[in-house]
Amino acid sequence: MIAWTIGELYDRCVDFYGPETAITYKEESYTYEEMGQKAACLVSALQSLGLKKGETVSFLMANCPEYVFCEIAVAKSGCVRVPLAVLLSTSDHIYMMNQAESSTLIYHESMSPRVKDMIPHLKTVRHFICVGQDHASVVEGHHHFQSLIDSSSPSYREVEIDPEDLVGIYYTGGTTGKPKGVMVSHRGWVYTVLMEMLELGLGWDEVFAYPTPLTHAGGCLMLPVLLRKGRVVIIDHFDPRLLLETMEKERVTATFLVPTMIYVLLDSQYLKEYDLRSLRNIIYGASAIAPDRLKQALDTFGPVMTQLFGQTEAPMMMSVLSREEHIVEDPEREKEILSSAGRPTFHTRVKLLDDEGNEVERGNAGEVAVRCANMMNGYFKNPEATSETIRDGWLHTGDIAKQDEEGFLYIVDRKKDMIVSGGFNIYPREIEDVLFEHPAVKGAAVVGVPHEKWGEEVKAIVILHKEKAATEEELIRFVKERKGRLVAPKTVEFWDEIPLTNLGKLDKKAIKARFWDKQDRMVS
Repeated sequence: MIAWTIGELYDRCVDFYGPETAITYKEESYTYEEMGQKAACLVSALQSLGLKKGETVSFLMANCPEYVFCEIAVAKSGCVRVPLAVLLSTSDHIYMMNQAESSTLIYHESMSPRVKDMIPHLKTVRHFICVGQDHASVVEGHHHFQSLIDSSSPSYREVEIDPEDLVGIYYTGGTTGKPKGVMVSHRGWVYTVLMEMLELGLGWDEVFAYPTPLTHAGGCLMLPVLLRKGRVVIIDHFDPRLLLETMEKERVTATFLVPTMIYVLLDSQYLKEYDLRSLRNIIYGASAIAPDRLKQALDTFGPVMTQLFGQTEAPMMMSVLSREEHIVEDPEREKEILSSAGRPTFHTRVKLLDDEGNEVERGNAGEVAVRCANMMNGYFKNPEATSETIRDGWLHTGDIAKQDEEGFLYIVDRKKDMIVSGGFNIYPREIEDVLFEHPAVKGAAVVGVPHEKWGEEVKAIVILHKEKAATEEELIRFVKERKGRLVAPKTVEFWDEIPLTNLGKLDKKAIKARFWDKQDRMVS
């Protein structure tokens, strides 16, 4: 059993690489020593405010260096971090902080108006800390982050932390029902870091760009980079030209993107203006990627793509498709591999189960159940959901997959997204992949909509490329010829945009709501 804690791993980085540059943000830079110093001062400041081991600290912050200092300090203080996605609603933030019993909220000054609205509804928050340049703009009674650090000593009381202590509570996306707080221990997070270092092709001295939120998958990839003397290049928002400029200027070697960001880059008019020869690893995940667009990315960027598949309950990755595995000579096999989620990681055991909990035969679809070293401790204050998800030591993911003879997993769909039409199970992901093969289709989402006879019928929402055309009949026929009449969409609607969640995933709940508005429930 590995007995490291997250704070100890950060200390290792500071001790080994002190004078090297650890963080770059716009025109600012911080060495490993400066990063460690600021985090230590923040630990001292939190202790002076009376925070004790086990208290929860929420972050409502854009991407910035202060986020890194907070992550280190909260881990070293024995407190538990609760990252909040800035794109979620105020009501979501209030619910999460109250449910997690947060004693402290650290927020960016741009969030001040929202925080003011939330204050009357927060039941447990005692301390508010604002990250901002102007001390005078801080709300009366709130602490100024930089002033707290500047006035605090880097000497603090050492806190005894066990690897089984919680390091964070991470809330699920909340696309169905109330978000659940996923409890992750120091042990679980350390194993996540080790698996990322082992499986994702990260090397020494990486220059890693972070345009995705540090509150989510992007932040999970900081420590693996720092442990190998890398440099964290923080970008405070995603903009294709800004990312391309940053990649060229900083000689970025690696980054993490969600598929929608990859699509935007591929479609960008600025793509060919920048020198990206330093780039050797684009890690992608968080939602499914269309195989045809993945092939386009390989043709555009070269053999630099690395896919990860996981979920909050087993942070970051249960399976990986390495850069090497993306390169397949046989065209038919290439098409299959590029539609897969790779193979289980070194520390992950996978079973595919039917509705009765029995393993299905290889090649058949079943729910993915995993047993891995970085599995969550459970859902915070939700033993019922925990017992539904973790059974006999196995995490039931809710994802439906097939596995081929070489061990590659093919995610058919989320179990809850399955369409039942006339008693037949239909998986939207398979239809979406086919639609993306059509040259006119830029984006696609498939949902089940009400039908008097069949209960549900298949509807496709499609975005077309500019200056390209396709008819409803043409796309239905296109799918029917490739997948058969049963799964082909019965109707197609053309939209200008498809709603996404704050994490860049298709917001199936929002899409379905337009068609199930007058129904008692959103399934039949």
